[in-house]
Amino acid sequence: MPSRFPGAITQDWDTVVLHKSKPKSQDLRDPKAVNQALRSGAAVQTVKKFDAGSNKKSSAPAIHARKLDEAAEPAALEKVPLEVRQAIQKARLEKKMSQAELAKQINEPPKVVQEYENGKAVPSQAVLAKMERVLGVKLRGKIGK
Repeated sequence: MPSRFPGAITQDWDTVVLHKSKPKSQDLRDPKAVNQALRSGAAVQTVKKFDAGSNKKSSAPAIHARKLDEAAEPAALEKVPLEVRQAIQKARLEKKMSQAELAKQINEPPKVVQEYENGKAVPSQAVLAKMERVLGVKLRGKIGK
């Protein structure tokens, strides 16, 4: 029977070093461990947490956050204009489709079509393009005029 290994079999005898696991942070905060470190002369770091353990609500950060939000963003987002809303409704009713049927054909939830027709949606070019294709009406040129 032939041998699987054509040459001499050798073993690799590398040394393996096992280390102790590091102490857990909870064990380092233990008063006994802190006292022992102080006695041995090791460096001990103490940090005072800001408002630690208090149950107070501060109103200052919320005010600053509101000012940042107002400064960074415009006051109101652009909504669907009246003529686009009416064009969507008119084309949908001419094709005798419900909002749910239109939504199914454009692969969007029915709520999206409802928001577009009510004027609550922020217009998306992708959604308007899908509606144009299904309804056969031009909608995108009417935004912003």
